[in-house]
Amino acid sequence: MKVLTKEEEAAHYNATVKGGSIGGVIGTAIGAAAVVGASRRYASFRALTVPFRAFLVASTGTFIAVIAADRASAAYDIEHTPEKKRAVEREREREALLESNKTVTQRAKEWATENRYPLLFGFWIASMAGSWSMVNRNRYLSGSQKLVQARMYAQGATLAALMTSFALEGNDAAKGKGRWETIKVLDPNDPEHKHLIEKRVHHESYPGEDQWRDMIEAEEERLKEREAAKNARQHEQKAEQKETAAKKKSDS
Repeated sequence: MKVLTKEEEAAHYNATVKGGSIGGVIGTAIGAAAVVGASRRYASFRALTVPFRAFLVASTGTFIAVIAADRASAAYDIEHTPEKKRAVEREREREALLESNKTVTQRAKEWATENRYPLLFGFWIASMAGSWSMVNRNRYLSGSQKLVQARMYAQGATLAALMTSFALEGNDAAKGKGRWETIKVLDPNDPEHKHLIEKRVHHESYPGEDQWRDMIEAEEERLKEREAAKNARQHEQKAEQKETAAKKKSDS
């Protein structure tokens, strides 16, 4: 496990912030364009309060900023970690060899898995548009009431899609397939390296998805090193105190 220096952490942080900032600007522009277009097209949308329309713009920018920051962080980590970069290149070569043997259905399923969150966001947008088109026909509701109902329908549909995605991933994890796999590895506690044990591994749906696991492990290793150094200093201090006390006793 590679332990980052302060300079590397700062560079990684700056790359993540830069990626998130660019994504936030793009997302905000998309949200603003959508709100302006809807305001010109629908009179009931123009009746919404300015803070609420600002919230729609900001929420779109925030959502895309989070995704962009996550991907920028993963890309930086891979680019500056030779082991991960080689692993990604090997995985791409392996996938290129297997791609020719996959059916159209398998390719579509894998593509949907790799782009799950952008698809969910797109599904939410499509649900909002469909729900708005449906509730907009009701002449007895105000513009804000229509938008609230459309948002509730869209959130319900998106939540159902999200739960279905989690259920499929959980099923894969239970069966040891899909993005989860049970493999046999050498027992690290076996000095002769002859005993095999089962280990569950998680295949990333995109490079760097499990980066948070590496960050947690690195931080835990750093804390262990600090604790070991602290215990060593305490041991040295106790030894010095005992030596000082023995000298005083011999002098007296």
